[in-house]
Amino acid sequence: MTLNSLPGSSGYLDLFPERRMSYFSNPYVLGLTVIAGIGGLLFGYDTGVISGALLYIKDDFEVVNQSSFLQETIVSMALVGAIIGAASGGWINDAYGRKKATLLADFVFTAGAIVMALAPDPYVLILGRLLVGLGVGIASVTAPVYIAEASPSEVRGGLVSTNVLMITGGQFLSYLVNLAFTEVRGTWRWMLGISAVPAIIQFFLMLCLPESPRWLFMKNEKDKAIAVLSKIYDIARLEDEVDHLSAALEEERQKKTTVRYLDIFKTKEIRLAFLAGAGLQAFQQFSGINTVMYYSPTIVQMAGFNSNQLALLLSLIVAAMNAAGTIVGIYLIDHVGRKSLALSSLSGVIASLVILAGAFFAETSGSSNGIYGWLAVIGLVLYITFFSPGMGPVPWTVNSEIYPEQYRGICGGMSATVNWISNLIVAQTFLTIAEAIGTGGTFLILAGIAVLAVVFVIVFVPETKGLTFVEVEQLWKERAWGSGYNTESLLEHGNES
Repeated sequence: MTLNSLPGSSGYLDLFPERRMSYFSNPYVLGLTVIAGIGGLLFGYDTGVISGALLYIKDDFEVVNQSSFLQETIVSMALVGAIIGAASGGWINDAYGRKKATLLADFVFTAGAIVMALAPDPYVLILGRLLVGLGVGIASVTAPVYIAEASPSEVRGGLVSTNVLMITGGQFLSYLVNLAFTEVRGTWRWMLGISAVPAIIQFFLMLCLPESPRWLFMKNEKDKAIAVLSKIYDIARLEDEVDHLSAALEEERQKKTTVRYLDIFKTKEIRLAFLAGAGLQAFQQFSGINTVMYYSPTIVQMAGFNSNQLALLLSLIVAAMNAAGTIVGIYLIDHVGRKSLALSSLSGVIASLVILAGAFFAETSGSSNGIYGWLAVIGLVLYITFFSPGMGPVPWTVNSEIYPEQYRGICGGMSATVNWISNLIVAQTFLTIAEAIGTGGTFLILAGIAVLAVVFVIVFVPETKGLTFVEVEQLWKERAWGSGYNTESLLEHGNES
């Protein structure tokens, strides 16, 4: 039996396309996806809100207005927290489950939002940013894995991409909130503090949701796992899923192996999978997405639009394009495929970054600010238009599906940590580099990195569209050991590599 003839594979799905729609219309699957995806909303809201809030924080604290370093630190301290949260989030997920990890993330995020809203000085604000980052980091690991493990393989890409839609929706919401509070006393305090609301909502909704069925099964709580799976699959498919999980559990029992961080690098096929996953996460950030989202109001002002409100309004257009593009990506990722979508996305990203660079080079040479200011805004919108359907959802989707069950939490956590570290580097250095070599030169550097990303995707990232977790495992075995490899465990070659 070939991969494409198995239930859940792309070939099988082509014969029964109605199965895809039935899973998308399953209210249980959709409800679980949306509630878990609120973690993505928190992620996106925090990413977007700080860009607008920073304009008013500079007005309230003169020391911040006079220091690019403090501005970068206020933005990037959340990323420091996210790095710690993501690094520990993988272990928390594996030890205590996806549900408890989400509840912890909500609690910490809420505490951080309250601290930010009440901050008497920039340094307490930075502490609040750290706490918010911890919550976002844990959520960024947990939500994609939780959704993927409760999703049929036929629609897994689309459902995991829904989490990315929540991220971009959170960014759009943050710009709406920023605009709403521009004339309200306390501006930035309301902008930052109101982020506690969705965290509190998710906390109470998560209490009503079950644990991930795959995690329950691996923890030998089979009855609970089957009860959850029965709400997702029909009887025939349920038996297949239970058989797959039973086989995976038996293999884990035979090995009696506790997965450690170093095991990822000792085992060839896991090493290849992690390289692909972590590489995608790094290139997602180094191609400039959060430079655009964090600093879009500042970039708009650099382009010659000096009003805070106008800058926020133009940034709202960018955020709307981001959300709309992600909706397109949800459809394309299970039809076009992960790899093709990433490559086409990166091609457009390169072109739009070159346009942005050209606009700023022309502006600094003394040409008309009006014309080239609008060209810069067009470049930002084009960037989001190309980035959001592809390099937005693809890294998170790929990382939710390319690792075996026993490695999924730890590898997902490590790859998310790579994302946040890359994010931190970009956020902490963008304004400084822009001041040193100019904004145009900075965007040219990002365009060059995007070219390297194209090469990386072509060489290291396989297509996983429509494949079950078992089939993805087999794909990495074949990449590591040749096409004849089809019977041994993922762990058996650990010492041979």
